Amino acid sequence: MPTGTPWGFRDILPNEALDRERIAAKARACFSQRGYMPVETPLLEYRNVLEQGSQIDDSPFQLFDNDGALLVMRPDLTLPIARLVSTRMSHASLPLRLRYEAPVVREESQLRGQPRQFTQIGVELIGESSSASEQETAGLLGEVLDALGISDWRIACGSVVPLNALLSTCVSDCVLARRVRAYIHASDFVSLDACVSQALGKEQITPATARALCELPRLSGGMEVVSTIDGLLAAAGVPAEVRGTKELHDLTAGHRELVEDGRLVFDFSIINSFDYYTGAIFKAYADGVSAPLASGGRYDAVLEKLGMPNVSACGFALSLERLQEALGKPGVSGVVADKGRASERPLRIAIPKGALFEPTVDLLQKAGLSTAGLRDHDRKLVIRSGEVEYIIVRASDAPSFVAYGGADCGICGNDSLIEANAELLELVDLDYGRCHFVVAEPRSARGKAESAYSWRGTMRVATKYPRITQAYFDRIGKQVDIVSLHGNIELGPIVGMTDRIVDITQTGTTLRENDLVVVDDDVLQCSARFFAGPAAWRCDPRVRALAKKLSLAVQQQGEEDQR
Repeated sequence: MPTGTPWGFRDILPNEALDRERIAAKARACFSQRGYMPVETPLLEYRNVLEQGSQIDDSPFQLFDNDGALLVMRPDLTLPIARLVSTRMSHASLPLRLRYEAPVVREESQLRGQPRQFTQIGVELIGESSSASEQETAGLLGEVLDALGISDWRIACGSVVPLNALLSTCVSDCVLARRVRAYIHASDFVSLDACVSQALGKEQITPATARALCELPRLSGGMEVVSTIDGLLAAAGVPAEVRGTKELHDLTAGHRELVEDGRLVFDFSIINSFDYYTGAIFKAYADGVSAPLASGGRYDAVLEKLGMPNVSACGFALSLERLQEALGKPGVSGVVADKGRASERPLRIAIPKGALFEPTVDLLQKAGLSTAGLRDHDRKLVIRSGEVEYIIVRASDAPSFVAYGGADCGICGNDSLIEANAELLELVDLDYGRCHFVVAEPRSARGKAESAYSWRGTMRVATKYPRITQAYFDRIGKQVDIVSLHGNIELGPIVGMTDRIVDITQTGTTLRENDLVVVDDDVLQCSARFFAGPAAWRCDPRVRALAKKLSLAVQQQGEEDQR
C-alpha cells in the first residue's frame, strides 16, 4: 500500500513553507498598496456554473454530492471570482480590485513529471475603463516581479483583437477561420502557412489577407509592432476603428521605460483561447526558466456570459512554484530553472539520432552554424561547437527536452511533435525526412476489418502513434480501439490481435515483405520541423535568428534542387 501523497501532489516542509510565505507576502504587499482587496472562493464549484462563463477542460477532479450535483475542484481562480462577482456584487460596487492566493488542481499525464496541484497568486480588476484596466494590470505585474527580485524578467503582450478583426472582415469561410484560430492557438505556424496558402490558391482570401494571417502571430518587438499591424490590416481592408491598435498604444502608456529597455514587449505568438480572451493577453518570463511565471489578460466575455454585460475584466495569476524556481528556492514546479543568463551560455539545440541526423547536420552547416565534432560524436550526447551546444536525443524525445527546458529549440518529425502533445512552437518545415502514415491490413484478410466493424462497431488497430491514429479515425468518423505497441506492429493483424495497423512508411518495403496492403494513405504527411520552447522563442533572440537562417537555407536548397 502506498504511504506517501498521490502523484502530482506533495507535502511542503517548514523551510520551504517559510520561503513560500515570504514570496507570497511581498506579492500581497504590492497588491494591497494598489488597493486590491482579498477574496476567497470554495475549493469545489458547480461545474455547470463555471461552464456558463467558459469551457473548462475535462478533469477527473470532480464528484457528485448527495444531491446529485456535479462538482469540480477549481482549475484556476479567475472563473470562480467571475462567478462570485456576477452573483454577489452589484454594478454600483464597480470597479472592483480583488486579489487572491490559493491552490488549484489540474490534470496532467503521470509520465510528464508535472505537478497536479500548485498555488496561484493573482489579481482581478473588474469594471475599470477599457484601456486603464490593461495598463494597470500589466504595470502591476512588473512591479511585483521587481519587488520579488526576479532578475531579467520580461512581459510579453499580445491581443486577440487584430486577428479577430482580420478574420471577421476578410475571411467569409467560417471553417477556414476556425482552422486558422486552431493553428495559432496550437502555435503551429507550419500548418498555418500551409492552410493559408491553400486558401489563397482557391481564391478564398486575397494576397494581403494571406500575408497578414501568416505574419501577425509571428510579430514581436516594441512599439514598431503596432505600426506593422496597422499596415498589414489596412492593406487587407480592415477598418481602422476595429483593428485594436489604439488599445495596444494605450496598454503601453505610462510604461514607456519598460518598452524601451525591452522588459515589456509585444509578442503575438502568445495569443490563444479566442473564446475566452477579448483583448490583451500577457505572459511573464524570467531568464533561465522554461515556463511562464505569470499569465493573464482581458476576459470581458466571461462576465457577459455570467450575466454582467458591458463590464471589463482583466487580471493575471502568478505561479508560486515557478516563482520559487526563478528565485532559486527549493520546490517542484515541473519546469527547469537554469541559473545564469541564457545569453551567456550556448544556444542548446536538440538534434535527432537516426535517419534525420545526417540531413539535419547538413542543413545546420548550410545555415552557417558550426558543426565541428557533431558527425563523429561517437557516444557523446552533448557536443559544444562554437556558440552552440547540441543535445543528441531520440527524435521522439526531442519535444520533451525542449518543452521542459533541457534545450532551447530542436528538430524532429512533426509526428513526434503530435505524439508529445507539449506546449511548443512549430516554426519551420525543413523539407526533408518526408514520409507518410498509412492504414494497412494483411492481403489475406482484405475486407475482413470492415466486415468486423459492421457488427462490432469498432476497429482494433495496432500502432506506435496513438494520438495520430485517434485523430485520423475521429476525422473519418469511425470508432477505434488502439493497441499501442513499440515495435513490429505489423504482427498485430498477422497474428489476429488487431484488424489493421497505422504506421509510417517511405517506400512500403516493410509492408510488402509482410504481405500487408495499404487501405488508406491519407492519414498524415510527415517531415522534419524546427521548433522551440515558448520561453526561448519569446526571450532569446538567437532562437528567432536561427529560425530565419534555417528557413532561408531550406529555400536555397529548394532552388538548387530545381536547377
